[in-house]
Amino acid sequence: MNITTQISKLKMFAVVFAIATAFTSCDSVIYDGEGDCSVKYRIEFEYERNMEFADAFASKVSSVALYVFDESGVLVEQKSESGEVLAADDYAMMLELEPAEYDLLAWCGVDGKSFTVPTATVGQTTLDQMLCTMSRKSDAAGSYVDEDLSALFHGLKRINYTDEPGVHTEVLSLTKNTNNFRIILQQTWSDSSAVESVDVSKFDFAIIDDNGKMNYDNSVMEDEQIIYRPWEITTGDVDVDTDISTRANMVTVSVAELTTARLMTDHRPILVVTKKETGEKVLSVPIVDYALLVKGNYNRDMDDQEYLDRQDEYNMTFFVHDGKWVSSQIIINSWRVVLNNEIL
Repeated sequence: MNITTQISKLKMFAVVFAIATAFTSCDSVIYDGEGDCSVKYRIEFEYERNMEFADAFASKVSSVALYVFDESGVLVEQKSESGEVLAADDYAMMLELEPAEYDLLAWCGVDGKSFTVPTATVGQTTLDQMLCTMSRKSDAAGSYVDEDLSALFHGLKRINYTDEPGVHTEVLSLTKNTNNFRIILQQTWSDSSAVESVDVSKFDFAIIDDNGKMNYDNSVMEDEQIIYRPWEITTGDVDVDTDISTRANMVTVSVAELTTARLMTDHRPILVVTKKETGEKVLSVPIVDYALLVKGNYNRDMDDQEYLDRQDEYNMTFFVHDGKWVSSQIIINSWRVVLNNEIL
């Protein structure tokens, strides 16, 4: 074998060795889209904590603000995105950090109007400062909310950021912190000559709670009493009699719509309807107690707080017959509840 041939073989061996070393230097793993041995985290978001038990992140979440805190609880990175990009099937946020343990905090849907969080500064802001506060107004009756609050979501997760090369995916699960209530007053008449609509202008509707301040871990902090008032009230009539000529059994309905912050099992929010002229209390209902009455057989293994977090819409129907309030039953989300005690 001549010298030229030997040199050529040595060069080829060197090339093969270099290529082999390049592949084995990252633990013999090739990562799609990665030309080096960098370490990255891919953070996906999931909103499965609902009554459909299906991920509704793409359709329900309008904005994301993600905060990353180190082991001492100091902010090291923050990112935010909103709009159509969140609806993409492969949507995720990318993080590039040193290997360590981190806490990921997400406040989603914060619009600066319904809810606010502190302005965060890398290297200064701490995890326990990242509480979320609901905006409120005030008058002679106290602090109140009379708007359809923007949908608020919370997520918190601790991750161990290893130095293994490649892209690692973590899923951050979200909990919805806002609830929509439809309070329905349904009035029926036996005598067609006595039919009259429910005059909603004669009533005040309110849900009273003290849940307008949420900590970084989504626990509800001590707060002032807040009066949630309707942001929409509608009235309508329905004739349920098959004999149109008699117009008996006319049903008149008034619907008051309200939005509240997170419901908690250790709080006692009260739904109150009063007569405007006299201030007389028409009904007073502890809504968490009654909401939990209709968990149902299929949800019996679910703890009460999880049920309240998953169920974000409540339709509560109260009955009036021939001008008199009926206190024996109400309907909550299509479940008929027969009451043993007077609530009205």
